[in-house]
Amino acid sequence: MKLKFCSVMVQDQESALAFYTEILGFRKMADLSMGEFRWLTVVSPDGIEGVELVLEPIGFEPAQVYQKAMLDASIPALALITSNLELDHQKLLGRGVKFRTEPTRMGPISSALFEDTCGNVIHLVQPHV
Repeated sequence: MKLKFCSVMVQDQESALAFYTEILGFRKMADLSMGEFRWLTVVSPDGIEGVELVLEPIGFEPAQVYQKAMLDASIPALALITSNLELDHQKLLGRGVKFRTEPTRMGPISSALFEDTCGNVIHLVQPHV
């Protein structure tokens, strides 16, 4: 078995697509009409080939409650790995990204939390090997 799709719940698919492509530099992979919503995926330019992030519409009320609780508690919906946290932190700040924490060394990693403008906290992590 292999991982193919991971989902992140988003409040608005069009806004999420703009954030993940224009701000983070991901590339749109799939965009198919599914009635009221879309099957919308993006891929990371530096990620594992074939793995797609689904920008999942959050129409299910319990999912909305869950997403808000995670956001309020600063619990990340997903983690992104970087090889240069300081550089990416400065680049994203310049693009208007709201960080919840400054880059911090935490033993074998450095990390920072930011918001994706779609209702999620993202964990940006630099492993120290």
